[in-house]
Amino acid sequence: MAQIDHIGIAVRSLAAAKAIYQKLGLSVSAEETVEQEQVKLVMVPLGESRLELLEATSEDSTIAKFVAKRGEGLHHVCLRVRDLSGAVERLKKDGVRLVSEEIKIGAGGHKYVFVHPSSAGGVLLELVESPQTQP
Repeated sequence: MAQIDHIGIAVRSLAAAKAIYQKLGLSVSAEETVEQEQVKLVMVPLGESRLELLEATSEDSTIAKFVAKRGEGLHHVCLRVRDLSGAVERLKKDGVRLVSEEIKIGAGGHKYVFVHPSSAGGVLLELVESPQTQP
């Protein structure tokens, strides 16, 4: 059964963005950089889910382009699945459009893939494999 892993929020500045959560008494993870996505990020745990604050490290990154076009805000919703490879195969078989058909390794070493908004009701949907099933 899938559940919400995190909600990705594009920001101009991690330092500024994480301050509100810290003022609310929430913990914020150490910064992590994902070179292939050209972002640095922090996670804000909320119960069984998290908020992922994303700051671009390059003007060419997806996050930089998103912020330039739409401003800061909700970027994607991420669902945790038990078998990412199986889920991707089922989606491809059913004609679902993926941003990239390659499963990548991202923050925290998690395997992930993005479903294109055109196949997910206008929402950029990330699928990440549950850490319990990863080696």
